[in-house]
Amino acid sequence: MPDLLLRSICLHPFHGYRNAERLRLRARALRAAPPDFDATRAGRWRTLRLMAGQYLSREVPRLPVRLELGHGVARTVHEATTDDEGFAVWDIPAPVPQPPDLSPRWETVTLRWRDGRHERRSTAFVLAPGAASPAIVSDIDDTIIETGITGGWRSLARNWRRVLLERPGERLLVPGADAFYAALGSRSADQGHGGVPGGTRLAAPANPVFYISSSPWNLFPYLAAFKAGRALPPGPMLLRDWGFNRATLGRSGHGAHKRDALRHLAAFYPDLAFILVGDDTQDDLPAFGAFVEEHPGRVRGIFIRTTGRPPRAADGPLATAIAAAGVPLWQGPDYAAAHGFLEMLGLGADGPAHRALVPDHRPDPSSPGTSAPIHAGAS
Repeated sequence: MPDLLLRSICLHPFHGYRNAERLRLRARALRAAPPDFDATRAGRWRTLRLMAGQYLSREVPRLPVRLELGHGVARTVHEATTDDEGFAVWDIPAPVPQPPDLSPRWETVTLRWRDGRHERRSTAFVLAPGAASPAIVSDIDDTIIETGITGGWRSLARNWRRVLLERPGERLLVPGADAFYAALGSRSADQGHGGVPGGTRLAAPANPVFYISSSPWNLFPYLAAFKAGRALPPGPMLLRDWGFNRATLGRSGHGAHKRDALRHLAAFYPDLAFILVGDDTQDDLPAFGAFVEEHPGRVRGIFIRTTGRPPRAADGPLATAIAAAGVPLWQGPDYAAAHGFLEMLGLGADGPAHRALVPDHRPDPSSPGTSAPIHAGAS
């Protein structure tokens, strides 16, 4: 098909991250505009078309893309070319080293490419964790967003129906997840750095947050919109390249991806400790247990949300091994009871963690002589 009959080339950057020496970023070139998840335009047919477009995408291979760091004489340019799936990946020297005492912040880089005779640009966000420790590493499915996948193809089909027919604003947040993550982050450390006039700025929590999921990269805009709509902290997502095969769809693939992603983060941030948050539906506990064994002293605590499925035979020995390594492990059905876990981590009774999760009993002015629980809002 001639290029004149196709949509313009858009570059969709994912959230990147950096350490003192290296910067990693991924983007994807597609002939499609960024998805519009506006709930006011909802409707099953329109939503189905929108979500189908996320998977039936027109990738743009062999597109040269320039990544620009800095400004003026300090500007450096790094070029990458998209692969057959439209992905461009950078693993490059970081700009001016970040002082080790800095709090987490979002930095920006500029991406440029040509669309026919026109040069286009986009801004990408890069998380610089600084010396903040511990970092939060979180699962997504059934940890922050309800999927109902508790085993079997029927539950998997039910989740795909939700993905294809429900916009991010219609999906269910795991109850209490917003307050729990606000408590883990404690506060907003910064509102970003180097923002573009009129552009979006991202707030960085006091503790950096990374998300690991077996979802495909096609769902990045969907998951980012879900998190933003629920006031969950933004953070780089380590997702997967999907294929319809056993390695992608099988249970073993979920655990292997999480183990590999955790190892990568540990190597990329050798001075950071981690708090690990997941659930019992996709082998998070085995992945976390392996990480504790491989990286002694690097894990401050583990929280596993239980979904009501029968425990596996290996769960007990795993919990025992994690406890023997001196790592606090908390397992519970919801986040409303998670203040005990946060207090174990030193985020307890008098801090924002406690205020976000524990009811504050004060007199209800509308009903003299009675008291009602009021949940403090997470900030």
